[in-house]
Amino acid sequence: MKNRIRELREAAGMTQADLADRLQVSVPTVSRWESGVIRPSVGNLIELAEIFGVTTDAILGRDSA
Repeated sequence: MKNRIRELREAAGMTQADLADRLQVSVPTVSRWESGVIRPSVGNLIELAEIFGVTTDAILGRDSA
């Protein structure tokens, strides 16, 4: 999942700051998700899926986006 969030964010043309603003989290939080240090909450996972137009499974690496 760690690289999947980064891939989706970059494909959407967003910076970490852009994504953090959309989700109302800090930039370090987004960075930690992308590096795999922490995982997004279920609520944030759902929001990520909505932002990127994919399923939560796609973010988790369980299917293709």
